[in-house]
Amino acid sequence: MTGTQSTLSMPRIERASLADLDSILPLMRGYYRDDGLAFDLELATRTLHRLLSEPQWGRVDLLRLDTTVVGYVAICFGFSLELGGNDAYIDELFVLPEHRGRGYASRAIREIARQLSAAGLRALHLEVDRDNAAAQQLYAGLGFERRERYFLMTRSL
Repeated sequence: MTGTQSTLSMPRIERASLADLDSILPLMRGYYRDDGLAFDLELATRTLHRLLSEPQWGRVDLLRLDTTVVGYVAICFGFSLELGGNDAYIDELFVLPEHRGRGYASRAIREIARQLSAAGLRALHLEVDRDNAAAQQLYAGLGFERRERYFLMTRSL
């Protein structure tokens, strides 16, 4: 494939709105299925609605080929004293199986990192499964570094 063909086949990265809710939910179901997580449609709808309605908490970007949404990235915002200010967390990243391996996720992460840096954010975080060597390699190639000193620990409230 030539560079021109590759460029033409890359998805547009667009900010999602409430009008996109019904397009994102089936993708979320796929993300949860692939990660072996329980999917609660009511909770997902309510939570996604809130994120799309309250931009201070984050955003969802769509990966769109022509009129078809082929993936999404959910980004949540935070603040870190250690890192010197606002940061962001890629909470979910999903590309439909039939569209994987084409560089869509890499392109999306690069563009999102560029936008967030231009907006003054200091860091971008993500989680990766300890057994997913391919994803670890992808993220390392995009400049993400392991923070071996730390474990992510969670307490549900």
